[in-house]
Amino acid sequence: QVQLVESGGGLVQTGGSLRLSCAASGRTSSNDDMGWFRQAPGKEREFVAVITWSGGSPYYADSVKGRFTISRDSAKNTVYLQMNSLKPEDTAVYYCAVRRPKLGLRVLARNYDYWGQGTQVTVSS
Repeated sequence: QVQLVESGGGLVQTGGSLRLSCAASGRTSSNDDMGWFRQAPGKEREFVAVITWSGGSPYYADSVKGRFTISRDSAKNTVYLQMNSLKPEDTAVYYCAVRRPKLGLRVLARNYDYWGQGTQVTVSS
């Protein structure tokens, strides 16, 4: 079992920055994927970014590439999502998730095994 707790959300103006944190506890391994997803009202949950727990293979959705950076601190068992140049369309609840090694795409929410409770990010225009 893995427990995930997100923090760092809030209200920010267009062009501002936020850093989300996801603290993990329980059984994780270096081959796990740590992903960030988001869900806006009335929309499906969408992929944002992913990294392996060992810190390799970062991958981003096109909509955030160049603005968001995913990283992890293994000593703190924490994954971060640095979000810069925020836009109103980034407004959503942001979730972190763990994907055990398996076949299937890293960008699909259904392939993730554990989820946090989410943190709200609101970008005002």
